[in-house]
Amino acid sequence: MSGASGTLHGSAPDECPVALLLVDVINPFDFPEADRLLRHAAPAAERLAGLKARAREANVPVVYANDNFGRWRSDLNAVVERCREPGCKGRELVERLRPDGGDYFVLKPKHSAFFSTTLDTLLRYLGTRALVIGGFAADMCVLFTANDAYMRDLRVVVPSDGVASNEAADRDSALALMRRVLKAGTPGATEIDFRALATG
Repeated sequence: MSGASGTLHGSAPDECPVALLLVDVINPFDFPEADRLLRHAAPAAERLAGLKARAREANVPVVYANDNFGRWRSDLNAVVERCREPGCKGRELVERLRPDGGDYFVLKPKHSAFFSTTLDTLLRYLGTRALVIGGFAADMCVLFTANDAYMRDLRVVVPSDGVASNEAADRDSALALMRRVLKAGTPGATEIDFRALATG
């Protein structure tokens, strides 16, 4: 998979100033508030699927950061296959957003995609300066991840319609906080221009 510069080194691009990070989109939705979140997550997933397609067209790397749900022997395939089981509430969403062969995957134990993971090393290797963050939940894992990205001097962009929380008000409050404190851009998913971010 080539990055924005089109240069290959090993299995990752030498340089890619922008990356798309999808947080906890591979999700079984088997927790008590799942139905409330899924109601908002389903339309957000549609926006993220389109955003991911445009990222791939622009040769922008896509990174999945996913909770291990307390299963310390999990890997990418185990998490995806668990969510594809018959009767899993998150199955339809996961089918829409499951990783492709060229995508990156980081398994995270806590809210932030940076905490105790290889994400920081990967993004530095790529030369990423702008990080587009979508996923669930906006007021928890997306917010914690955006905060850690900001503290690493990354430009943060969060598609306002590509994140979801249990309640719309919680999502909106988190987006407002990210705009105010983290200087994040929060355009709609279709407004995100990967090539402009790569050169900005």
